[in-house]
Amino acid sequence: MATANPGAVFTPEPNTVSDALSLDQILAHGSRNESYAQLVWRRFQRSTVSIIGGLIVLMLAVLAIFAEFFSPTPINGINGFDLKSAFISPQQVHLVDATGQLHLTPFVYGLIQTLNPKTFQVTWTEDTKNIYPIHFFVHSWPYKVLGIIPTDLHLFGVDKGGSLFMLGTDKQGRDLWGKACEAGRVSLAMSLFGTLISIAVGSVMGVVSGYYGGRIDDAIQRFVEFVTAFPQLPLWMALAVLVPKTADSFAVFVVIACIFALLSWTTLAREVRGKVLALRQTDFVLAAKEMGASDARIIFRHLYPNTLSHVIVVLTLTIPGIILAEAFLSFLGVGIKEPLTSWGLLMQNAQNLQTLSQQLWIMTPTIFIILAVLGFNLLGDGLRDAADPYAGR
Repeated sequence: MATANPGAVFTPEPNTVSDALSLDQILAHGSRNESYAQLVWRRFQRSTVSIIGGLIVLMLAVLAIFAEFFSPTPINGINGFDLKSAFISPQQVHLVDATGQLHLTPFVYGLIQTLNPKTFQVTWTEDTKNIYPIHFFVHSWPYKVLGIIPTDLHLFGVDKGGSLFMLGTDKQGRDLWGKACEAGRVSLAMSLFGTLISIAVGSVMGVVSGYYGGRIDDAIQRFVEFVTAFPQLPLWMALAVLVPKTADSFAVFVVIACIFALLSWTTLAREVRGKVLALRQTDFVLAAKEMGASDARIIFRHLYPNTLSHVIVVLTLTIPGIILAEAFLSFLGVGIKEPLTSWGLLMQNAQNLQTLSQQLWIMTPTIFIILAVLGFNLLGDGLRDAADPYAGR
């Protein structure tokens, strides 16, 4: 008969299914010493779709910041206009030439311009006699990285005499690839700037409304309902038209961003208010009151940080809405104007149905809009799920 050893430590083995599941759950939750940020990041990494969304957003941001580096042709100043190159269709990149010979490096053909004597429509065809290899990390037209560091290095390009228009050109002969990359600066920056203002106003108003309650809550909620009652799109258009035509580019940028922000904060204010109503009677808030903490300290030190996870999610989901709104207003001609450029402004040529039927590639900036909206939505969904890392799967 076996005798028990009082000094031994009994360690149960996962002999049953329930024991095995318990151990898996413990391993899944990881160490209890992990911080909240570590828990959120670990759960976010498990979502492949959310990581794809984050990579899309990162890619668009990199293309926008370093647009000149990724553009083989000039995109700014008078050198960016070449009416002789108007409405060139996207050039095809080849590895096999017209004779069937395989080339080790990709290349494009030269272009031949022809004029239809009946319709007077200019068309561009490939000149298979002239081959222009595509080189990487080439030195071409000069620019400044971030407006500070002068350089002439570009990711790719072709020899002098050739051209490389991956997305074609518009009616002014500008390369749509380079302009679309540059337009991301205004579209992404304006949406982010407007969203930050909206988040700041909406979250503070929501916290104050939920914390104080009573007449203050009623007054804030009636104001929220008043702002929400206005149809946003017509009001955006009306306010955008009021921007003086003589205003400089930066002023137009700031005013339009503020217009978007001041009309999109109400939803967040209501959501944060509901969250604060559930938190204001919790033990840590009551304890802070008993210790003599001021209202400002309770609001900004205890309540507001507990809503940040929700605020971050709303931020990523609000940006796509502002991108679409800016693109729509700029498409109609009441948003961003030259010399600034945005994705919506690049699509103004598509207002002409005749032009659109003949040069369909001028709609390619919509690809950037679709990618931006899709990327931020996927990223927001992942953050929403990861914001509560203790929730069940």
